[in-house]
Amino acid sequence: MTTMTDAALAEFKMPDVGEGLTEAEILKWYVQPGDAVTDGQVVCEVETAKAAVELPIPFNGVVRELRFPEGTTVDVGQVIIAVDVAGGSGSAAAAPAPVSVSVPEPTAPEPEAEPKGRQPVLVGYGVSEASTKRRPRKGDVVAAPVAVTEPAPEPQAPAKGNGRPLAKPPVRKLAKDLGVDLASLTASGPDGVITREDVHAAVAPAPEPVVTQPQVLAQPQEPIAVAPAVVQDGVRETRIPVKGVRKATAAAMVGSAFTAPHVTEFVTVDVTRTMKLVEELKADKEMQGLRVNPLLLIAKALLVAIKRNPEISASWDEAAQEIVRKHYVNLGIAAATPRGLIVPNIKDAHAKTLPELATALGELVATAREGKTSPGAMQGGTVTITNVGVFGVDTGTPILNPGEPAILAVGAIKLQPWVHKGKVKPRQVTTLALSFDHRLVDGELGSKVLADVAAILEQPKRLITWA
Repeated sequence: MTTMTDAALAEFKMPDVGEGLTEAEILKWYVQPGDAVTDGQVVCEVETAKAAVELPIPFNGVVRELRFPEGTTVDVGQVIIAVDVAGGSGSAAAAPAPVSVSVPEPTAPEPEAEPKGRQPVLVGYGVSEASTKRRPRKGDVVAAPVAVTEPAPEPQAPAKGNGRPLAKPPVRKLAKDLGVDLASLTASGPDGVITREDVHAAVAPAPEPVVTQPQVLAQPQEPIAVAPAVVQDGVRETRIPVKGVRKATAAAMVGSAFTAPHVTEFVTVDVTRTMKLVEELKADKEMQGLRVNPLLLIAKALLVAIKRNPEISASWDEAAQEIVRKHYVNLGIAAATPRGLIVPNIKDAHAKTLPELATALGELVATAREGKTSPGAMQGGTVTITNVGVFGVDTGTPILNPGEPAILAVGAIKLQPWVHKGKVKPRQVTTLALSFDHRLVDGELGSKVLADVAAILEQPKRLITWA
């Protein structure tokens, strides 16, 4: 979204990058006043309530001013950067002084310059004219940006100049959040670049005695790493601003918990045969290079159970007081990321073969780990799986993803004594929990779906006979 204020100055407004979202926080500026920019060049990274997005500038010129510092939440439609387009590429233009921003503490330092010429990696999700009434909020000159611990999607040149330590933008953000002075670190990266490992090493606690843990066998899904919390000596409390994804998730969970009447049912099941099938599929040449793990078969089992009990695929229309039956399944997978809990979903999962489902799961997890899940990938879900077993947890009572009828929690798969063929033997066992909206799903229907999932995982040949 751009506006021409005079013959030479073009203004770029905060676009709607998330299908109707009204605001976004400026995480990082990649340009400063005086920098030359070209059409399509990424100038900043912003975070909405759903994802982090990099914004490309739509014209050539020289940056005249940045209207907001990093850490500021800006309404859609507000001008965030002004560019002098009179000189074409603007390479010969002198760097003008930035216009001051009206904030409570005008004496705070200006944001430091960052590397130029970064190439775009992820563009916005559509630009639309929109205006909203700004809600009251506290103003900050330079608020701490939301922690971003995912690796940079493309190699970037480290920031240079003015004697600053060499480090990529994500590493600088990590250091700031953990309270680490980059100047005090010894760089281990090539050409003297400070790495994420250097930052973590600076705050790593002393080794603790080794404690033997109960045996936990292969889990449905590897956890997505989250930066550890750091407790500093003498600090009894720390306040963490809630914004972006975490803020949206908190509001959604409160709304879901107090709107939909939740019911949760549990079943403990012997999944030894499923675990054996996972190993056989890993060795199958048709599945080579695909993400094959227990979560894949659990997802397929849930899809088969929904096919056998299609009434569970529905939503509640409060305004019309109607039940909307869904003849498709967009399967959500809850993922813990450095930005908070997100639930991207696999569109039309019901129509995918096992290799196609494995491919989609692999892409979903990889994208979430990189922090590049798009807003569209988190919309339109019809049912969700949350894998608490990766944390060694046996089960839980999950809260419904807003608008969905059910969520399946998968516990840790552990070796336990189990009666098998009349004898007590060690078997691989897990506990499943299904929470459902009692307006849409009665006890009989919910029980049938959960029992079907358990039956398939106990005898995975039912994936063929029941499909």
